[in-house]
Amino acid sequence: MGKPVNLALQGGGAHGAFGWGVLDRIAEDGRLDVEGLSAASAGALNAVVFAQGLMTGGNEGARAALEKFWRAVSDAGRPFAPAAMALQSLAGIFSPYQFNPFNINPLRDVLSNNVDMQAVRACDRVELFICATNVRNGQPRIFNTPDLTLDMVLASACVPSMFQAVEVGGEHFWDGGYMGNPPLYPLIYNTRSRDIVIVHINPIERPQLPKSAAEIQNRLNEITFNSSLIREFRAIAFVTKMIEQGWLKDEFRDQLKHVLIHSIRSDAVMCDLTVASKLDTHWAFLCDLRDRGRAAAAAWLDKAYEHIGSRSTVDLRAEFLGEAATDTHVRHA
Repeated sequence: MGKPVNLALQGGGAHGAFGWGVLDRIAEDGRLDVEGLSAASAGALNAVVFAQGLMTGGNEGARAALEKFWRAVSDAGRPFAPAAMALQSLAGIFSPYQFNPFNINPLRDVLSNNVDMQAVRACDRVELFICATNVRNGQPRIFNTPDLTLDMVLASACVPSMFQAVEVGGEHFWDGGYMGNPPLYPLIYNTRSRDIVIVHINPIERPQLPKSAAEIQNRLNEITFNSSLIREFRAIAFVTKMIEQGWLKDEFRDQLKHVLIHSIRSDAVMCDLTVASKLDTHWAFLCDLRDRGRAAAAAWLDKAYEHIGSRSTVDLRAEFLGEAATDTHVRHA
């Protein structure tokens, strides 16, 4: 058994192949034992595929399942690629209920052909927490392993400008990234491990000021899909500060989990990509993203592995609360 950790997987369309690469390298390394997976959107796709592969074939089974799945995504996306690009430009004018009245979704076929949801529900190797956004009340909904269905996974990855809302149990859902990209609280409340490794898809920081319309839209997309995660970072940082500085009475301190946060950031390796490329499913592009993810995971393992179980490798208070950096943390990889 490796060191127990939880993984939190961001979504981002085809950029989710970066997350594929991270999972591939972690599984290949074999020194981490993944207890829980919290995920949204493309991260949710990676999570269920990883869980199925892990259940049937261990780490190597997970790696094989992920490669097979992303190959299927590429094959399915090829004939739809020109239409997807065109529809994206019309998204502000026509709704998917107008330009796609029959609700055609190639992802449904990819999932049904490559993921055995019955096997996923029976998985006892890792706990899944899949996030979707309730359209009616705007609240996040977490779907858990024993109850997961194909529609729940599709709901987590439902981009409202491209697809009709997915109905689950009489409620309608959109992409989980709007309210939790990814949500961390299910891992805090429902797992034993204190360590959470966030696999970022959307860059948090960009050095250049966006000036063109495309650049501004791209940056707004990144900020939107990072906002819920940053709010959770701030809450965790505040609770951690209360625990570490002894602000709480013993009976309250024992009830709070001292969470250790780690990040595999995408800022440096994904900042050359635009929001439009989230629709690009060409195999060469997906493989390039996979390789970027593998390299980022390898660098993070080299730098942070020794600290798993003992301390955070992200200084949340310095980065998200504006406090001075402390020497009790190391910078994120």
